[in-house]
Amino acid sequence: MRKTGKTLVLAAMAAVAAGMTSPALAATTRHEPASPSAVAFTSGSGRSVVDWNRELITILGTPGAQPATVHPTRSFAILQAAEYDAVTSITRAAPSYRFPVPAPRGARPDAAADKAAHDVLTALYPALKAGPDQLLASELAAIPDTRGKQQGIRVGEIVAKRLIGLRSSDGSAAPPPPFIAGTQPGNYRPTPPEFPAPVFTNWGSVTPFVLGSGRQFRPAQPPPITSAAYARALNQVKSLGQDSSTTRTADETTLAKFWGAAPIWNVWNQITQKLAVTRHATLEQTVTVFANLDLTLADATIGLYDAKYHYLVWRPITAIREGSTAGNPRIIGDPGWNPLAVTAPDPSYPGAHATISQAAATVLSAFYGDHQRLTVRSDADPGVTRTFGSFQAAANEATLSRIFAGQHTMIDLVAGQQLGHHVAGFVLHHLGSAPADAR
Repeated sequence: MRKTGKTLVLAAMAAVAAGMTSPALAATTRHEPASPSAVAFTSGSGRSVVDWNRELITILGTPGAQPATVHPTRSFAILQAAEYDAVTSITRAAPSYRFPVPAPRGARPDAAADKAAHDVLTALYPALKAGPDQLLASELAAIPDTRGKQQGIRVGEIVAKRLIGLRSSDGSAAPPPPFIAGTQPGNYRPTPPEFPAPVFTNWGSVTPFVLGSGRQFRPAQPPPITSAAYARALNQVKSLGQDSSTTRTADETTLAKFWGAAPIWNVWNQITQKLAVTRHATLEQTVTVFANLDLTLADATIGLYDAKYHYLVWRPITAIREGSTAGNPRIIGDPGWNPLAVTAPDPSYPGAHATISQAAATVLSAFYGDHQRLTVRSDADPGVTRTFGSFQAAANEATLSRIFAGQHTMIDLVAGQQLGHHVAGFVLHHLGSAPADAR
């Protein structure tokens, strides 16, 4: 039987995954006894947390809503951290992320989470406050009008204000410096057909949410373009990622388009939404999972851009078209080569889909166990579903999809998966734990 490109790439991804030690224990070892003054609280539904996460995705889908130089994962992280700190300030079931706010006995954590989420979104997107205003009114209407409700609202308000203030000086608002493209073989430069300016050139210097710095888990130097390893990786994407490839199967074409249709961080947040809803997760469980997920994705994004602009590796389309300049006899240039998808406007190493997907899979596996049957849908690719037996399987497919789309080499993807795994393990260890019944 013919070995397809997917089979070959999955085998490589499995080898990478096999070398990773799961940090799952970090999700169950950080409990601290509740303070004697903490109110006895039975967690309510986490559905409101899902609602706020969906509201952010809706906002991000509004043309012009997101500043072009600010990465969306920052907004997810601030939103989920605020809800997490609002809830833990009241329940005291786990350490807060940043701001434990004194809360009176009887304060409602659900009201606190709603207010914190609302205030974060209206601060980040003031021109679109009508949506969050309406959602807040709806969520609060379901909570009985008691003194505890007002106390919870006050806690959420304080947490959101402090987190927004903290992140106001994180470097995300700094104008990116002008990008000067390299001219030597292997140097990144803008890519056809439109040759757009590179994006997020300074994002690696933004203050992380949990990591010490964006370079903390910077991948090792990639192999030189004159090496046999680089030639093998480039020739693989040259064959499998071409727009008119005859070696890529129909399913590989489908999955390449599926995983490229929507922002990858949106997809993993939507996977987590479905988990929370179908498992009837409590408020406490839901804020904890989302905080771990989105703080991890934000820091993984900072880390991947640190590495991208540190190494400045050219994209496959440039490497293949200019292969004759690489000084590698194993690479034969093809000036007319085009990828299946339009190349993203940033350097190649490491891959973003690989980094984000591995980070998300590592976090979700820590809370739920890896072996979960998943059916993944994308609003941007209606009618197509992908089914998996584990988070890792979904992450592997999202990762390898970038070879079939002509975007990355295996070298980029392996480095991305390793980076995502390391960031997730660090965040899981340092942030906090899930309620005991999270699995």
